[in-house]
Amino acid sequence: MAVDFAELEQRCTEALAAQTGDAAHDLEHVRRVVRNARQLAAAEGAQLEIVLPAAWLHDCVSVPKDSAERSRASRLAAEQAVTWLRAWGWPEAWLPEIAHAIEAHSFSAGVPPHTIEAQVVQDADRLEALGAVGLARCLLLSGAMRRPLYLPEDPFCEHRAPDDRVAAVDHFFAKLLKLEDAMQTAGGRREARQRTEYLRGFLAQLGREIGAEGL
Repeated sequence: MAVDFAELEQRCTEALAAQTGDAAHDLEHVRRVVRNARQLAAAEGAQLEIVLPAAWLHDCVSVPKDSAERSRASRLAAEQAVTWLRAWGWPEAWLPEIAHAIEAHSFSAGVPPHTIEAQVVQDADRLEALGAVGLARCLLLSGAMRRPLYLPEDPFCEHRAPDDRVAAVDHFFAKLLKLEDAMQTAGGRREARQRTEYLRGFLAQLGREIGAEGL
């Protein structure tokens, strides 16, 4: 069943341009996730007819990171994506798997990915939380929410549980440094390993600059 990926891109970019979101979940974030997803799909033999719509629309409903509704964001996005794709004439047979891939991509939703396409989309999005881009996005969001870079009394969570509601660096220990072990695909694991080392290097350098021990 032939589909027009160029038309899909145009429709998605037009629809997403009308949405409002935070600086870390803008259209460039979506484009990078799509690029990651293409690469992982090629390596894993995943169906682009499922992967690409899910990657384009995985964040099509914006829920603030600090909202009590955050865990429902991916389900809301899946529902919106299906509505749009159905209106655009995307083949009905692929819509359930696209919806699953979108719902399962979210860290906070905790939905296990049951298909290779869902695994690809999840990894493609999680790679965005690592490396130089992940570092920048973390700091952008923390700054927007007026959270400090670190807590001076214990910047690297050595004597307390990390709480990313109180400082940007806590987010590394609450989530970012755990993502490498949670990757679903071989390509995702390889790339996550390299990007995680970048984050560890940042933390080590930060520790030296602020006189903190432990890293």
